[in-house]
Amino acid sequence: MNKFLQRWTVFAGLVVVWQVAGMLAEDPFFPPPSDILTAAWEWWVLEPENVTGHILPSIGRLLSGWAIAAVIGISLGLLLGRSDRAMEYAGPLLVFMRSIPPPALVPVFLLLFRGGTSMQLATIVFGVIWPVLLNTVDGARSVDVTKVDTSAVFRIPRHQWILGVVLPAASPKIFAGLRVSLSLSLVLMVISELVGTDNGIGSQLMVAQREFDYTRMWAGIVLLGVLGYGLNTVLLAVERRALAWQPRSRDEQHA
Repeated sequence: MNKFLQRWTVFAGLVVVWQVAGMLAEDPFFPPPSDILTAAWEWWVLEPENVTGHILPSIGRLLSGWAIAAVIGISLGLLLGRSDRAMEYAGPLLVFMRSIPPPALVPVFLLLFRGGTSMQLATIVFGVIWPVLLNTVDGARSVDVTKVDTSAVFRIPRHQWILGVVLPAASPKIFAGLRVSLSLSLVLMVISELVGTDNGIGSQLMVAQREFDYTRMWAGIVLLGVLGYGLNTVLLAVERRALAWQPRSRDEQHA
């Protein structure tokens, strides 16, 4: 609880410093938080059509792309992680594919899918699948030898072995990959909405920038920060519940 109060005290102090600095500078590119909150209130609360027309579609794309990448990454990672030969053949391809910056493929996806939600989902899935996949492979390869030998002695069926032994053992690293991929999903959601669509938070940031409405642009940036913080908090709560069987360090218990 003390750490919680300390964190928010530091955050409040930084906001106050920002407010004072913004008021003193009177710079249109650096508005104070009070102006940003006013713009956010007018944009997202007084005009509710912006919520249904821009915020909710963006969140839907973000979560859909992240969920698709999670399912593919975990499934493929479990298979590759327990097969040395498959990983030997697939390893170079995975390294090559993950080295391609996802924004560089936006024009390719734009040509393939003609813009719209399909292009945006493809961009998000391609960019965020790698942390999940590689962390799952690493977790699946690190299953305790005793568990492997015990399962072999009792002749546990393959599907029960994967779901009952490998998946729980790899869960901590899988969740680590999911956290990283969730942050990347937010970034790629914005990038994918900068072209080929006229709705979404990313497109509205571009509109505000073109109209030199920098206060509204900052309101969109703050909204992205709030979304990222909220989604990460929810995922951490799910992770703690799912991994409650694991011993936790003293720092994690007081977090």
